[in-house]
Amino acid sequence: MRKTPNFTGWHAAILHREDSNTERLIRQLKLLGLRTSLRWEPIGAHELPDMVIVDADQGWDDLLPWSGGNPPLPVVALLGSEAPGRIAWALEQGAGAIIAKPVSTSAVYPALVMAVTIHEERKAVAEKLQYLEERVRLRPLVHAAVQKLMAARGLDEERAYAILRDCAMRRRLPMEQLSAFIVGGAEPLPEAS
Repeated sequence: MRKTPNFTGWHAAILHREDSNTERLIRQLKLLGLRTSLRWEPIGAHELPDMVIVDADQGWDDLLPWSGGNPPLPVVALLGSEAPGRIAWALEQGAGAIIAKPVSTSAVYPALVMAVTIHEERKAVAEKLQYLEERVRLRPLVHAAVQKLMAARGLDEERAYAILRDCAMRRRLPMEQLSAFIVGGAEPLPEAS
């Protein structure tokens, strides 16, 4: 079971015109321990809060300093419309949760938890993807190290790969890193066992 976040001390920037929805929202956020700032102008990359709550009904593309749905922080959309274009805009901004307008105070905390959880999951997936892409990019080094082992020790490809894998496991190094050392000449060829 996941631990729900404690929002005490967080800063939530609310990008919305002041109205009865923002009054209810701010009151509820303060009860949850968040500091708030209300504005209806673009937020700069140099002034990012801990969380953004944005009006998806009136929002425009340059309101937030990122694009492509990869925000550096949790995003909650305030939405009173069922228009597909407004929902799509909220998703493009990286919204992890929606609070329907008119704002119900009981909807605020669950939306914040959802937004934070989804943001953390997206970050973890992005990091894993970056790691895997790096490993794929370095696969030619593994192939080169296997070829070098095959030529030097007269092994078939399967056996050379197994030796390289076992050596990497014993040394507790990724195969790609050990292969780079071998291909670069910084590491002697492992012995066939």
